[in-house]
Amino acid sequence: MKLKHIYKYLIVAFVAVLQGACTSTEADSKFDQTPIERLNIREKELNDLLLSSSEGWKVVYYTDSTQLGGWTHLFKFLPDGKVDMASDFDGDTSTYRSQYDIQLGSSVGLVFTTANRIHLLSQSDNYPTAALRGKGFLGDFQFFYYGQENGDIIFRTNRNFQELRFVKAKPQDWTDLPKNTPIIEKITGGIESPLFRLLEINDGSTTHLFDFDFNPKARFGTATSLDPSSNQVNYLALSYTPTGAIAKPALVVKGQKLSNFVYDSASNNFIATGTGGVSATIKFTNAPPRLTDDYKILLPGKIFTNFGYYVGDYVEDAPTNSDLFVEELAAINAGLPDGVALSSVQIYFNHSLGNFIYYTFVGRSSIFHFVDVVEDATGKKVILKHKSWSTGVAPAFIKNFDAYLMDPNGVYVKKESFKLGYTNTVYTFTGATSSFRMTAWQLN
Repeated sequence: MKLKHIYKYLIVAFVAVLQGACTSTEADSKFDQTPIERLNIREKELNDLLLSSSEGWKVVYYTDSTQLGGWTHLFKFLPDGKVDMASDFDGDTSTYRSQYDIQLGSSVGLVFTTANRIHLLSQSDNYPTAALRGKGFLGDFQFFYYGQENGDIIFRTNRNFQELRFVKAKPQDWTDLPKNTPIIEKITGGIESPLFRLLEINDGSTTHLFDFDFNPKARFGTATSLDPSSNQVNYLALSYTPTGAIAKPALVVKGQKLSNFVYDSASNNFIATGTGGVSATIKFTNAPPRLTDDYKILLPGKIFTNFGYYVGDYVEDAPTNSDLFVEELAAINAGLPDGVALSSVQIYFNHSLGNFIYYTFVGRSSIFHFVDVVEDATGKKVILKHKSWSTGVAPAFIKNFDAYLMDPNGVYVKKESFKLGYTNTVYTFTGATSSFRMTAWQLN
């Protein structure tokens, strides 16, 4: 075909396309609208959607699943710009009313304009980890509208532009929300719950153990393989339901995605079950997942060493001090007369006077509890055995506290990598069968 004929056919085709486009009423209508008119249409569309669900909307808000878990929120929007809201951010799952607005800017946005449960995730002075100091829980209370899909409203967050879905709520969602609280308490643990957690993964033929370092406030855990030959690490960002915890993203085991960790009250474990024997279990344990030889510094025949916890000093702020330890300290002071208070707990090993726990006070003389030190080489811990009290018998106000250090099953000892105000090395002493854990400086 000659070149001039090719040009002729191209021109005819182009004119046909233009004629078709110019006859489209949809295109005419769209281009007849100003940007403001288009925004106003989107504003009405969003408002109608928010009001369309008789039971409101449910949102599981993962603000940043690389370091934080998810929080369930329920919203019921009312025609007068008010919204009823509830969440499982903490133990208060009551419903509160506040204001919302649909605001126009470069796009249409939903803004919760007065304080309510959603704002707890955006308060910078309330943060779950040191890394998030001044940043809070990285949450938003303004969301940009991006349409709808399969009945869900699609938003993007203001802070990091991640997708957030509003799903139509059911009456059961409002009824079930308070049931998340007991589950949260189970995985958080109480004052006497074991201090350590394991993630146990069964791939259908082999069980793999991981040290599960879980931050209940952040709802986020890091599982590090206990196999010395493995560097595998799994991250679990959790949200909660009345029956367990949901991990995002799912844990992948042998090609299977495990995300629903169901709470088993008989074992106090959270278990995600696949097929063919595949499972993942979050469980508590009294024994530290990683045992060390740090206890050997205390054994008979070693050099003299002593450790001290001082009331009112930097060591009080150690994150490793357990709630049970703090409670037992308070119980000592509660049992003392007015004007008398505990000032320190010190432990001496291989001293010229022997081995002893040394209690000092403001307002009264010190108390010595002399002990023998026995090695549990298999369990990698020491057992302190009673010899005598300087007071003849154990004083009633100190007896319970002292019993945790004298655990017949022993005490784990760990040399910490952090410091507490001074350059002294820091050690923790953990009861083998309790959640008692005391952090102290090495004093020599």
